[in-house]
Amino acid sequence: MAEIGKDIQKAKFYLEHSVQVAIPTETVYGLAANCFDKPAVAGIFEIKNRPSFDPLIVHVPDRKALDSFVREVPRMAEELASAFWPGPLTLILKKKSVLPDIVTSGLDTVGVRVPDHPLTLELLNVLDFPLAAPSANPFGYVSPTTARHVEEQLGDRIPYILDGGPCRVGVESTILGFEKGVPVLYRPGGIAVEDIEAITGPVQRREQVSSNPLSPGMLRSHYAPATRVLFGEIEKNLRDLKGKRVGVISFKKKIKGIAPDHQVVLSERGDLKEAATRLFSGLRSLDALNLQYILCEPVPDTGLGRAINDRLKRANAIH
Repeated sequence: MAEIGKDIQKAKFYLEHSVQVAIPTETVYGLAANCFDKPAVAGIFEIKNRPSFDPLIVHVPDRKALDSFVREVPRMAEELASAFWPGPLTLILKKKSVLPDIVTSGLDTVGVRVPDHPLTLELLNVLDFPLAAPSANPFGYVSPTTARHVEEQLGDRIPYILDGGPCRVGVESTILGFEKGVPVLYRPGGIAVEDIEAITGPVQRREQVSSNPLSPGMLRSHYAPATRVLFGEIEKNLRDLKGKRVGVISFKKKIKGIAPDHQVVLSERGDLKEAATRLFSGLRSLDALNLQYILCEPVPDTGLGRAINDRLKRANAIH
């Protein structure tokens, strides 16, 4: 099984020798490889069983690092990077030919961000290359928010997991691109759309797709446990599923008639940030109970609530 530790030099050694390692970020743990090393990047797809048409996000230590593989950074992207990096914002930018097509699934654009985690920033600063790093989980499954989550899922496929503790945001980055100069949201995430629009003005939205996405994070079915997820009104679904083995993920209140260990309350005080940090771990804990269904309800669709609802809808769509 994979070794779990905090040894930057050990992670560096593996990455410099075309071996994938797991790294912490403020959002979720990533499965990382040298973004210029085509065999190492191919290994990411193989380890995750990820379809080759789903592009990867490249992680860099700072804005200056983009110049080696990005053709241009529009003024609006510069303003967003200045405001939100390091942080959970991925920008879709035109790439240079030096970046292998396997990273971008053949697209002429690449998703880039500066992660807000001290251990991974330290690692990126001692490497001579950026890191391609999708979430460190089997494709389509719930994203990992602790080193132990990674070990449980990929521990027999990678040698090392850099342990940065629990992820403090808990949902993936917001992904934003630019089409004819207009900002476009490809995936809601750790930066609220309202905060982005305070800088850019109105942002267009793109719908999820079944294949050939325009950016990472656009596939309709994703982030799902093995147990079937039903997203909607919990009380109604409970009535329809009377006699079934069910678990519940609610926003603020406990559900009567459900065993305490079969339900997860995301935030009793209604804090969307707390709810985001508990979402994936809640799905994991219920998925381990051999249930027939996990029932989830919408949270307020503002700020981080949009990202939470997006993940729950896509977990529902996979079954």
